[in-house]
Amino acid sequence: MKIPDERIWSLFKRQWHQTLTYWSVFFSFGLCIAFLGPTILDLRCQTQSTLQQITWVFFSQQFFLLVGSSLGGLFKKTLLFSLSFLFSCTLIISLVFAIIPLCYHVVLLSVAMAIAGLAMGVIDTIANLQLVKMYQKDSAIFLQALHFFIGLGALVSPLVADPFLADDRCVLAANLTANSSADLEHLRSSQAGHGAVLHNISQYPLHTEGTVITRVSYAFWIMAFINLPVPAAVLILMYYERLLPCSSNSPRLLNKESQSNTSPAGDSGQGHGSVFGCCNPAKLQGRPPTFFLLHALGGAILFITDGIIGSYAGFVYTYAVSPPLLMGHKAAGCLDSIFWASITAGRLAFIYLSYRYTAPRLLTFSLVGVILVQCMLLIFYTSHVFLFIGTCVLGLCISSVFPSMLAFTEDLLEYKGCATTVLVTSASTGEMILQLLVGLVIHSQGSYSFLLCCTIVSFIGFCLFLLLLYVQHIHRNHHTDSSKSMNMKEKPTPEGS
Repeated sequence: MKIPDERIWSLFKRQWHQTLTYWSVFFSFGLCIAFLGPTILDLRCQTQSTLQQITWVFFSQQFFLLVGSSLGGLFKKTLLFSLSFLFSCTLIISLVFAIIPLCYHVVLLSVAMAIAGLAMGVIDTIANLQLVKMYQKDSAIFLQALHFFIGLGALVSPLVADPFLADDRCVLAANLTANSSADLEHLRSSQAGHGAVLHNISQYPLHTEGTVITRVSYAFWIMAFINLPVPAAVLILMYYERLLPCSSNSPRLLNKESQSNTSPAGDSGQGHGSVFGCCNPAKLQGRPPTFFLLHALGGAILFITDGIIGSYAGFVYTYAVSPPLLMGHKAAGCLDSIFWASITAGRLAFIYLSYRYTAPRLLTFSLVGVILVQCMLLIFYTSHVFLFIGTCVLGLCISSVFPSMLAFTEDLLEYKGCATTVLVTSASTGEMILQLLVGLVIHSQGSYSFLLCCTIVSFIGFCLFLLLLYVQHIHRNHHTDSSKSMNMKEKPTPEGS
């Protein structure tokens, strides 16, 4: 098979070490984001807390992930800063995995997950920023691959945990019932989407007093071990970049040849920082209104699409086991895994499609596909088979929106704005807020409102995308006019000496 583009291949060969390191860091991110749902009931037993108390752990992780995403841009002033914080954050994730089995109180577990969430948020922002800075106009392909590794980590984590999950109640009490195993399986599946809001759980009496029987500690220790090569890879990159005291004689990877491929705007890094740093009035003076609209619209679209991902992963099980579908617990429990697997497969496929097609085309295809599949799910709302098909297609369509939108917006702003920081923060906010709102609607209006909510916000997202394309047209015309005006002013007079 012929290499698609020699120029892109040569760029990758010059920076393969850094690129693979950032990809591995996102594997660590995916590993951490997906383990909580399947293990939450075993962790409830470990902390001997109620189910309502243990769900605060979800909020703790999601909230501090948002905080980390907002502040992550502060840590990329230099390559040394970026890699040092990536090393620290990936190591923290391994340490959190290792100490979770020692957290016998829900407060301690919430603190551990808050620390992990903060590390995940910093990883999310820095890795995206560094890849955009390295590849700029060619970053779309590499961003698709970066986000593929989130899905890969999210697939590995539940597979590691599954053999160690309790098949029956993990707190033994005197009055056990015959249906305890089925109840536990039902509740675990309903927690498959991280951050899902629990409703109507009182009919499942989960004991908090008794003998704790759980082997989930082994799963966390295995995941801590699996993650250890990631901080090691960051440390090796720091060594070859001569950023460690012991590496002063080693050849530097980012030599002048590789740095010449990035423009001054990308190297300066002046446009990127934390969300609060982006609001510095000194940096915003003289910017046209379209500059701010592009940031706002790009963030709003990702707020919606990442919110749909979180909501669908969190509530598709609840929807499937409720009327009119009344699907079996085991079959419904597969839906979340199918959704994440299709997202991972979609991101892998879009690595190639990003080379063949422009970001606006990919975004149009993805957003229209999301709307169509959700409309079909509404029409065939009684079909078990179509729910599986629709879940798979939805994951494939929505998988590429984040990396494509990030690459597209950064390109529009010529890598001078705060697009990466704003978009990453908006996506994290949407995943937390929209999921909570959908959960409240389901609780008050019934499970069918779940698909209706997702379809409505999908239409809103597509309308915002059309508005983004219009604003982009105005922004580019304004930029062209400004460039012509500057050229006229700087044009030398024909009179010579």
